[in-house]
Amino acid sequence: MTNSLKKAGWIGLGVLMGILLSVNLSALAQREGVAPIPYDDLQLLATVFGKIKSDYVDPVPDDKLINQAIVGMVHGLDPHSDFLDADEFLELQVETEGRFGGVGMDVGIEDGLVRVISPIDDTPAFRAGIRPGDLIVKVDDTATRDLPLNKTVEMMRGKPGTQVVLTIVRRDTDSLLTFTLTREEINVRSVRAKLVEPGYGYIRIVGFQERTGAELAQAIKDLYRSGDLKGLVLDLRSDPGGLLSQAVAVSAAFLAREALVVYTDGRTPDSHMRLTATREDYAPPGEDPLKGLPTAVKKVPMTLLVDGGTASASEIVAGALQDYKRATVLGTRTFGKGSVQTILALGNKKGLKLTTARYFTPAGRSIQAKGIEPDVVIDDGRALPYLIREADLAHHLETPTAAGAGQAAPTMIRTGSNGAASPTAGETRDPAVTVARPTRFDFGGADDYPLTQAINYLKGQPIVAGTQMLSTRAMPAP
Repeated sequence: MTNSLKKAGWIGLGVLMGILLSVNLSALAQREGVAPIPYDDLQLLATVFGKIKSDYVDPVPDDKLINQAIVGMVHGLDPHSDFLDADEFLELQVETEGRFGGVGMDVGIEDGLVRVISPIDDTPAFRAGIRPGDLIVKVDDTATRDLPLNKTVEMMRGKPGTQVVLTIVRRDTDSLLTFTLTREEINVRSVRAKLVEPGYGYIRIVGFQERTGAELAQAIKDLYRSGDLKGLVLDLRSDPGGLLSQAVAVSAAFLAREALVVYTDGRTPDSHMRLTATREDYAPPGEDPLKGLPTAVKKVPMTLLVDGGTASASEIVAGALQDYKRATVLGTRTFGKGSVQTILALGNKKGLKLTTARYFTPAGRSIQAKGIEPDVVIDDGRALPYLIREADLAHHLETPTAAGAGQAAPTMIRTGSNGAASPTAGETRDPAVTVARPTRFDFGGADDYPLTQAINYLKGQPIVAGTQMLSTRAMPAP
């Protein structure tokens, strides 16, 4: 038994060493000036590997053990770093393209629990009343706890017209909720726009995908076909983020050319970036999705709506427009995700989503675990106690005390979605099942209270934040 264990352990050590060498661990150690490869620690890992191989009640494939070891290593870093198997890597690519089949919501996972980050506008999940923060405990008859996230997503997707039943735990409800959803082909447009009334435009961005900049440009041109605008509302509420390049593109649409939008600071040379409102920093060579924008859009008075679900890339836009006093931010404090994730291809169609930097607004503010504070608080009652922010997540990065401002060529980085949250310790649930509420809030609809206040602000009229009347503030200079 002892010889068998040693043999299995050294085989495991060899496999692990191969993995470590493939990612140049020794080169990293030399660069950082730290100790060489920790052979004693790796021997301990190999011993555990060998013990499982020889003594565990059922045989376990080597690749499963190694993948699980990698997952545990990455998940212990922060809520947004992740190891992506082939299916998950493909899923991420599908998400950024903005087209897929299913029920339509952005989900995350933490401590084995699947949490709704945000339903996508005008999808089955949105129309049924599923909310950010809901915990999906069953898909049809299958419990989701400790299932890989891609498996849960796979179960929710399917042929359009077929049904799926979701069982959900909601913090402000004492019983389980069931939702019977009919799957649809989800072809998400990241930008919606309309004239609220003559002279006042409304643009909502639901996520930052590959064509968000181009869709925004088209929306602006369509609004200006009716004549110049007196005011514009940009709505980033419950926008979980997406591609950093598209956050820069959206900011560039409203800022002066070459204005600094965001800068990042990390340990590697590639993590030091200064991204500005120039084509080179938001579009591939030879393309400019913002070409031909009306010049008036650079000076039109603007309000920007945010809430606790405004996260990541959308916080970059809010921070930039707030720093330049280009828009007045209305709503409630944002999520507070101030970190940047780089997607690294690992071979065998697998990938690594790794937090590589913190980002800072043009004025040097970090929003990590803090969020963007609105200029004017507008609370429509949706900031419910169940809402989880970055600071509530286990292993979240701390707010830095100082910001660096290195400079390097920009790279394509995805700023990931919100983390996920588990129920509070000791929380109990009534096992009874109740019918869920039929509808949820419609952004941009006739009963959108914050939108009404944002338009009033643009007109110079008094606004009401919840139950408290606020004096109208002077619009900032463009």
